[in-house]
Amino acid sequence: GNDGNRMPRILTIVVIMFLSASAHAQEPPTACVAEDMACLFDMIEKTANDVTEDNWRDATYRETAKLLSHKGQTDRAIALLGKIKSPDTKALTIRGIGMAAADEKLPREEYAALFAKLTEEAKKIDHPPSHAIALTYISMAQAFAGDNDGALKTAATMDNASLRNKAYGEAGEIQAQRGDIAAVLKSVAAIDDTGYKDKELRIISKVFADGKYFDHALRTAYDIENPYQKSQAFLYVLLKQITPEEASVE
Repeated sequence: GNDGNRMPRILTIVVIMFLSASAHAQEPPTACVAEDMACLFDMIEKTANDVTEDNWRDATYRETAKLLSHKGQTDRAIALLGKIKSPDTKALTIRGIGMAAADEKLPREEYAALFAKLTEEAKKIDHPPSHAIALTYISMAQAFAGDNDGALKTAATMDNASLRNKAYGEAGEIQAQRGDIAAVLKSVAAIDDTGYKDKELRIISKVFADGKYFDHALRTAYDIENPYQKSQAFLYVLLKQITPEEASVE
């Protein structure tokens, strides 16, 4: 009786072992270990090459380029731009590479070389709006990296006046975030549209106030020509100091 009971159990164990071994044998070999980032980057790029949907493939290249830039591999990140089909995604990838590199606090000469390469890549974009957006993004990244002169020069190369003024304003907002009043005044002075300049001055004054650079916020507000915009900027400086939880001037 015992032998009869034992046989089914043995068979069950053998079957389980066989199935387990088969499942293990069918597992795909792991190409990389998680810590091997170089291997992972290679694997991602190879896998992305097989994505048939253009938008998804472009987005994968964009995110990979940003991560490569964070790891100091900007040349490899820039090389991915040639694989991206959408002009808009290409412009966004240029922005991602520049901002990621700016976040890494690199030496000034490295930034100069990087932004020169990104500008060359922007020139290759034959879709005028995307080309202008790419230049705006480069100017913003330069401002974020502390290259204020470079940001102004990049913006100055833009033919479209409204987009050029927007680039100056965006640079000013980034400079205000770090409390750089001298750079802000230089950027805003380059805007040649009074209405747009007033709008940007008010935004920048608010950015200064939010960062508790209240004297800078007041100094910026003084340059606003429109009386209503100026009064609202002054009001925001007061509100941010007296009742910061209610500071929401429109």
